[in-house]
Amino acid sequence: MRIAITGRGIVSPIGSGIGAFQEALWAGASGIRPIARFDTAAFRFKQAGEITDFRLRPELEARESADTATKFLLNACSEALQEAEVENAGEEILKDTGVVLGTNFGGSSSGEKILNAIEGEGVASKRDVREFIFQTAADHVANAWSLSGPREVLSLSCSSGTAAICRAAEVLERADASAVLVGGYDAVSPFAWSGLSALRTMTRGAIQPFDKNRSGTIFSEGAGCMILEPLDKARERGATIYAEVLGSATNNNAFHMTAPSKGGSGSVKVMQAALDDADVAPSEVDHINTHGTGTRPNDSTETEAIKTVFGDHAYEMPITSIKSMTGHMMGAAGTVETLAAVASLRFGRIPPTINYSEPDPACDLDVVINEPREFSGDTVLSNSAGIGGCNAAVLIRKGSG
Repeated sequence: MRIAITGRGIVSPIGSGIGAFQEALWAGASGIRPIARFDTAAFRFKQAGEITDFRLRPELEARESADTATKFLLNACSEALQEAEVENAGEEILKDTGVVLGTNFGGSSSGEKILNAIEGEGVASKRDVREFIFQTAADHVANAWSLSGPREVLSLSCSSGTAAICRAAEVLERADASAVLVGGYDAVSPFAWSGLSALRTMTRGAIQPFDKNRSGTIFSEGAGCMILEPLDKARERGATIYAEVLGSATNNNAFHMTAPSKGGSGSVKVMQAALDDADVAPSEVDHINTHGTGTRPNDSTETEAIKTVFGDHAYEMPITSIKSMTGHMMGAAGTVETLAAVASLRFGRIPPTINYSEPDPACDLDVVINEPREFSGDTVLSNSAGIGGCNAAVLIRKGSG
């Protein structure tokens, strides 16, 4: 089945709303700043990609009591639905629209209140318990727009957002829904920050993917959403086709809780599976929007995996990591990076990997560094990985609208 992306929405540290996000990509903007939402005195790492000046969209006022992460998601969903003009396409398509989400921490701000109450600091309400549960975000989204299709929330570490796209494609291929609203979301909170700090993968400097001097990633927050629907149905209703999802895949190599497998075997298999799903040869891929976390083992392992899958063609494809700008958006990373890939196809530009200063022989591919690059290709792979051995990849092609 050919699957169209007909709506997009985003809340990110470098810009909220598709237009602002794209402009920030081309400008090489950084969304990393000192954390202001909570006291970081007890934490070693004190900067994040934090969302500032956030306001829930007026049409969502009834959702004001939702968790912070869910509010990010709701704004992104609202933008995607409006751009896709699904609400104008008739009640039937809304009724049969599914929801597939990906997240690392769910309603982490509400989870914080529960933990504090356990420690005897404050009181947690039933609302806090409900808002922390991962499924609640899908319920908010479905109820806000009366979406009656299937609802799923995945939590597959940092591959969650891309895995959600893969699952949404499966839902459409099985004809379980006429359209799917797919999104990734997460928020920074002390609850989440404690666990992330314990991983010891963060840097106190800048994120420098594929750079010889890279010293770690920086986590961030936000949401990215898309409307997926069968291409023929989208054309039938006159929708704008921003891109096509050609193929996708997920796997788990079960190698180690945090370290990538030797040679990136899990990433090799998932990229190859996405190519096979799309019936696309490696030589037909024009660009890779990488996972590119800026950690020493991830970037070299991902480079090795790309060379294994693409052979000599690996050196002919430009690659980039927008995490250098946005930070690592956790459950939102995969959907946001796919949105960046869509922007590359639509505008003929690849966003840069900023903060790059010195090449690393172990990361010897064609990295788009510090400035955007003109791009004439029509097929892009977006790659994701996560702790616990989770991997996901999505292959997209330029749309007709």
